[in-house]
Amino acid sequence: MTRTPRRTPRLFARGSWLETSRTAEVLRAETTSGVLLLLAATLALVWANSPWSDSYASLRDRVIGPDQLHLDLSVGGWAADGLLAIFFFVAGLELKREFVAGDLRDPRRAALPVAAAVGGMVAPALIYVAWNLGTDDLSGWAIPTATDIAFAVAVLAVISTHLPAGLRTFLLTLAVVDDLLAITVIAVFYTDELHPTYLVLALVPIALFGLLVQRRIHTWWSLVPLALVAWALVHASGVHATVAGVLLAFTVPVLRRDGQDGPGLAEHLEHLVRPISTGFAVPVFAFFAAGVSVGGWAGMGDALQDRVALGIICGLLIGKPLGILVSTWLLHTYTHADLDDELSWIDVVGMSMLAGIGFTVSLLIGELAFDDHSATGELVKVAVLVGSVASAGLAAVLLRMRNRTYRRMCQAEEVDSDQDGVPDAFEDTDVRDR
Repeated sequence: MTRTPRRTPRLFARGSWLETSRTAEVLRAETTSGVLLLLAATLALVWANSPWSDSYASLRDRVIGPDQLHLDLSVGGWAADGLLAIFFFVAGLELKREFVAGDLRDPRRAALPVAAAVGGMVAPALIYVAWNLGTDDLSGWAIPTATDIAFAVAVLAVISTHLPAGLRTFLLTLAVVDDLLAITVIAVFYTDELHPTYLVLALVPIALFGLLVQRRIHTWWSLVPLALVAWALVHASGVHATVAGVLLAFTVPVLRRDGQDGPGLAEHLEHLVRPISTGFAVPVFAFFAAGVSVGGWAGMGDALQDRVALGIICGLLIGKPLGILVSTWLLHTYTHADLDDELSWIDVVGMSMLAGIGFTVSLLIGELAFDDHSATGELVKVAVLVGSVASAGLAAVLLRMRNRTYRRMCQAEEVDSDQDGVPDAFEDTDVRDR
């Protein structure tokens, strides 16, 4: 009896065809989001450091809304608590799709991005704690642990034309798991005062929302009011309101009711809501979160001497890639999983450095950990910007070099293919003539 040889698992292997095609679609959407995010952050920085900086601060700090359910929030607060709930709703839909119908439903495929995401969270947190041990600023330990998928994919799209698809799939999958960990951290560690009554009441509109979507009722006039009530009650409970977006997303069914292949309701809602998230919610949040007065070179010098800022910068620049690389190496060593044949470990280094771009969620956690308008809160924003830009720059240099290498390999293969094809044609003609 012939035994079928056991296939060695491959790290960063190309996903299934369905998964790869869906990844390409998401990458295109996130690239647009990254460009808008960059434009919004740049505009905020220019305005906040211009002679008209007072008008920016006045707009950001203007309070709007009733004080019932603590909804008297500043414009910046509405952007962080309200608009980002849309972002996390889309992230929740993506999470559920990955674990129900995507490649993450296979434990062998899920092991690597989960391990990499955990390592990419633990290492920067430890580096931050090491810098701030013995101080009162340990609450910011989670700031450098998040990856901004929109920025990371935007950078990758600009520099990558020939990099293997396996790395792109890995980056997206890692970011999905990273978002889940970030949501958990925000819910568990950044809830100052919990009001269980409001939290229990929030379960009612969430359950009704889930009942409607399970019956495939998805008209906006039935779902949006329930989502708004759920968001307001979660906000009043003391849990960060963005968690409501994730909870609502988790109630949406992924698979079709008829059991046929094709997009389910989760994919349909994601298709509808993602443009609102990428085109409006995230850029507006970035605009109000990134507007920090740098103070010129003196301000940058202060940031580079502050322990909180140094912990964030080193966490993003060193901790993120180190944690991802170490966890990946351990998985490779103890499961005997090899890299995909078309990849090299230097590719993994570049992609791990790209994961050090932490912007949207890092700024959000910074606002939760420190007073947004305090001196430390301002330094946090500068540190997130410095760490993210430095990570993007170093990753771009390395991946650009690798992209040129893969481009030369593709060109060489095309030349070899052309050269091999010509003799074959003559040889076939020769045989026929004979």
